[in-house]
Amino acid sequence: MIRRRRSTTGRTAKLAAQAARTIALLCAAVVALLACPATAADLAILSNGFSIRHEHRLVMGATTRLFFGADDSSFTDVPTAEITGYERDPSPTLSLPPQAHAGQPRAAVSTAIPAHSVPALSAPALHQVVDSASAAYHLDPDLVNSVIHAESGFNSHAVSPKGARGLMQLMPGTANQLGVNDAFDPQSNVTGGSRYLRELLERYNFDLVKALAAYNAGPERVERYRGVPPFHETQAYVARIVHEYNQKKIAQEKEAKQKKKLKH
Repeated sequence: MIRRRRSTTGRTAKLAAQAARTIALLCAAVVALLACPATAADLAILSNGFSIRHEHRLVMGATTRLFFGADDSSFTDVPTAEITGYERDPSPTLSLPPQAHAGQPRAAVSTAIPAHSVPALSAPALHQVVDSASAAYHLDPDLVNSVIHAESGFNSHAVSPKGARGLMQLMPGTANQLGVNDAFDPQSNVTGGSRYLRELLERYNFDLVKALAAYNAGPERVERYRGVPPFHETQAYVARIVHEYNQKKIAQEKEAKQKKKLKH
């Protein structure tokens, strides 16, 4: 079947509009989550412009381990050279419920691969990988980057306790279905993850919120609950990506307006 090809700009506008219509509901979920017990957190500012939220860290020479929780069971390893500095995060840390069994959302990301055996992926290289995959599946690179940020913190060898792997945290079964032989290969992982995200968007008539919820918790749960499942992790995950993505679009619009004023 031949499908009409839509421009990335048109798709971006549609995604942003749909996200705006549902953000009010998501904000209510976030408020509920923020009412949970919280502790102070820091932001590790990366050279690619993104940040990783964490509760504490351990510098191990060329590698810095960022811990997402107080119990040290959830963490990610980042090349120390990729961290340009740290800032205090004024917002509280979400206290997520204990992860359950297969059938529930994926647990927070941690890494099971020694960092010294993993070559770091530079920011320019990641940029090329994301642009290539986004173009192949007609997605906005900003959206793909926001998903990667939430999934792995840009760690190409991140592994979750449930077994999700790589930049876009593909489960082994999903990776096989997508034809991804090596989930730790950035190009293969992001290409497979982008294809899966595109399939979910089409499945839910380009409802970004439902697609993201399905990416995190699985399509079965989205259909069972007719929307975002009542899991704290999934609600926080969707709200985080939608917020970050919308902030990027707002910043780009402001920059475009400023450039237009300077020309006149």
